[in-house]
Amino acid sequence: MNRFLALLLATAIVCGTLCTPASAQQDQRSGKSNAESSPNIVFLFADDQSTYSVGCYGNEDVLTPNMDQLARDGVLFDKHYNTTAICMASRANVFTGMYEYKTGCNFEHGNMHQDVWAKSYPVLLREAGYLTAFAGKFGLVVDGKGLCEDDFDFWGGGPGQTSYATAQNKSMRKYTKQYPHSTLSYAAFGKDVIREAAKQDQPFCLSISFKAPHKPATPDPRFNHVYAGKQFTKPLNFGREYSEHLAPQSKLGRQFPRFTEWHYDDDYDGEMAKYHQQVYAIDVALGMIRDELKAQGVADDTVVIYTSDNGYICGSHGYGSKVLPMEESSRVPLMIYDPRSPLNGQQVRCKQLTGNIDFAPTMLELAGLPIPSNMDGKSLLGLLQDPEDGGHEQMSFINVFGPLPTHSLSCLTKQYRYTYWWYGDERMEPSEELFDTQNDPLELVNLATEPASTDVLEAMRTRYDQELAKWKSQAVEYNDYQRHSTLFDRNVSVQNKQPFMSKKAKRKKK
Repeated sequence: MNRFLALLLATAIVCGTLCTPASAQQDQRSGKSNAESSPNIVFLFADDQSTYSVGCYGNEDVLTPNMDQLARDGVLFDKHYNTTAICMASRANVFTGMYEYKTGCNFEHGNMHQDVWAKSYPVLLREAGYLTAFAGKFGLVVDGKGLCEDDFDFWGGGPGQTSYATAQNKSMRKYTKQYPHSTLSYAAFGKDVIREAAKQDQPFCLSISFKAPHKPATPDPRFNHVYAGKQFTKPLNFGREYSEHLAPQSKLGRQFPRFTEWHYDDDYDGEMAKYHQQVYAIDVALGMIRDELKAQGVADDTVVIYTSDNGYICGSHGYGSKVLPMEESSRVPLMIYDPRSPLNGQQVRCKQLTGNIDFAPTMLELAGLPIPSNMDGKSLLGLLQDPEDGGHEQMSFINVFGPLPTHSLSCLTKQYRYTYWWYGDERMEPSEELFDTQNDPLELVNLATEPASTDVLEAMRTRYDQELAKWKSQAVEYNDYQRHSTLFDRNVSVQNKQPFMSKKAKRKKK
């Protein structure tokens, strides 16, 4: 703890904010640090979990008692989005608080650079004296550092997609006998970290990235009874008949055929039973971790954050998987319990616009640390005091994964989602989507083709151009992000984009 206090004091002196003696910062928890400025942090991260998999988001078909309780205890966020809806990029967003074009990190693009990782929340919190722990799917690689195991005090992470079989995850093998399926093994890891941190009387940040409910669906068999024979209500936008108004570009990736390949069309109940069973196991894990916080007497000093790296399209509009900007894949659950919040127990729902870029700033503010100027996100702590004061006016949603025609940039506000589908060829012209996600959450009416929505369309185009301007000025010079600032430009013709439509051609141009 001495290292933690020393760094806090040094920061305060440098910033000119040291105005009280260290003794005034003591509290009853440890007599050494102020729990209000340095609570413990538990960050729980599902993989491919949609909002419709959680009871508190309105699904009466599912059992998620611990997630629902977390929402009742704290604050539930209704307009929370991942700024890139795919594993690797989303995790980079969370670690760094930056948009993908600044992390330079995603499948098909490249690894994270060390200078980017150096400003991530695990590194900064550890430098400030926090015990840091990570378990599960790390999801990215840092050049020269690999999975960054040495940057954590407790390590239970793994490379790539990791495995549902605990025995196959090297750092988690000791939990195999009791928890052969990985989901509950991560809860066991979390319990061990909480106990050890309590012994050391040191603030901790526990980050767990569950593999579930990522495909291939592999539920823990101990929960086979939960949804046995269950019939699930299909969303009102389920099926191909609800895709006719969507951009043709969005149908050229793997998301469109997966509606049938993954049997949402002919075995919806079977697929959703497996999906929700995997989520149920995470719910049990959440309960185990919260119970351990209580058992160790640190629940009142611990902030718990639960969310997912992206949502999932389970048949809505006749699509499957994620990546695309539609609500089912871009919007995700978020519940935060901060024991100091005056909103606790009031079942408050925050409707401000928030994103995965906000987690790193939030955790740094929890630790009393300055938020680096490079971060695009905003701390969420103010919304835990007043759910109507904070959030973003607008955010970017990015896809630069998969076939080039599916690459797109979107602009999100609390009410609208605007996407410019830049790609055109002999089969299709560039197109636009504009949805009122507040009044049309199923995205059934594309307002971009409605004459009555001209003013809104123009306003959202302007906002989109503002987001693209940030890309142009701030994107990293490596890993193939610069050319997208041209591809996504509404004012550049498809013909003039031809030299930028091939990585090889772009390299020759350079």
